[in-house]
Amino acid sequence: MSKTYITVQGDMWDMIAYKTYGKEGYLHYLLEANEQYKDVAVFPHGITLVVPDVPDVSATTLPPWRK
Repeated sequence: MSKTYITVQGDMWDMIAYKTYGKEGYLHYLLEANEQYKDVAVFPHGITLVVPDVPDVSATTLPPWRK
């Protein structure tokens, strides 16, 4: 189930990914869910973004001995 995030002045995609997921590397999930804002580099206050759930890739990408 997706959540939402309301931006604060100065937020950037990597900062939002870190705040919501704990990793900057997940920002592509945010971009895919919020394509209407893909050209925004620095957000103003009050934009509501969709924060989709991150799929559990560890179950499919790790070899059996690492699970």
